[in-house]
Amino acid sequence: MKLIVTGGAGFIGSALTLHLLGEGHDVCVVDSFTYAANPDSLKPAEANPRFSLQKLDIRDVAKIADLVAATKADAILHLAAESHVDRSITGSAPFIDTNIVGTYSMLEAARGFWSTLKGEASKAFRFVHISTDEVYGSLGPEGFFVEDSPYDPSSPYSASKAAADHLVQAWQRTYGLPAIVANCSNNYGPRQFPEKLIPLTILNALSGKELPVYGDGLNVRDWLHVEDHARALYAILTKGRPGERYAIGARSERRNIDVVNAICDQLDKAAPKAHPHRQLIAFVKDRPGHDRRYAIDPSKIERELTWCPVYSFETGLAATVDWYIANPEWWEPLLKRL
Repeated sequence: MKLIVTGGAGFIGSALTLHLLGEGHDVCVVDSFTYAANPDSLKPAEANPRFSLQKLDIRDVAKIADLVAATKADAILHLAAESHVDRSITGSAPFIDTNIVGTYSMLEAARGFWSTLKGEASKAFRFVHISTDEVYGSLGPEGFFVEDSPYDPSSPYSASKAAADHLVQAWQRTYGLPAIVANCSNNYGPRQFPEKLIPLTILNALSGKELPVYGDGLNVRDWLHVEDHARALYAILTKGRPGERYAIGARSERRNIDVVNAICDQLDKAAPKAHPHRQLIAFVKDRPGHDRRYAIDPSKIERELTWCPVYSFETGLAATVDWYIANPEWWEPLLKRL
């Protein structure tokens, strides 16, 4: 297939790009290279003749439409987004521009191209929109998010992603665009920007810095290794049904404090210091609107698309810690930029 991946220089986008190339497809990455994008994440793809890279703003409908037509894309996988909750609280405008207006632009470009296709090419075309479980808000101590859970976003970030989801579903229902929505749980793994919990904790600990934990540390997240996520998105692309939604999770709920403790324990073995890394933990003021618990029931994608995660949280976290220890040339320039 000829595929377009928006946000392909980001964390999840680069992992997906490498997976798609490994499956033998042509991949054109579209990225405007905002602060969280890193071209070094795509270095393993540079020598592949099936890989190409376009620096474009997804809000530019005309240029995106020209690219889709020139590429003769069989599918668009839309990941480009502002994604950090804390940043959305202190400055929401980029989240509205990228996540809502940008998704509208991608939908219009996709619809314009798809309307020119005939027969099997029209039926085979896909627009896969990658979203988050945060659109559903906060769970209590029991229960799980599923595909038809009601939307109840808490932050400007999750509200912008909820709006994007609704746009995609509207374009599918109104225009018939063969679109699919994927809502995933928290991702982790190599090449994640250092502002997120797991890489922030690893890199602070390696530097002997304080390890901040919001509130009481008992907020629960459901963790999904990014390479398992890439495999899930490939299953959705190749076997998913237009108009459907798929919730992606690895059944790996962990409290934030337990994640930080696990990282400390792994670092005590892999990069020991004079004192246990847990001594660096510092509880800090909770952020506004901090959802208490997320958890996904992935039964639908497991059952219908025969996908299941390869990584347990323990094996995935250990591999992630080892990757950051072994690859300072990837993250040191980012820390200097931050």
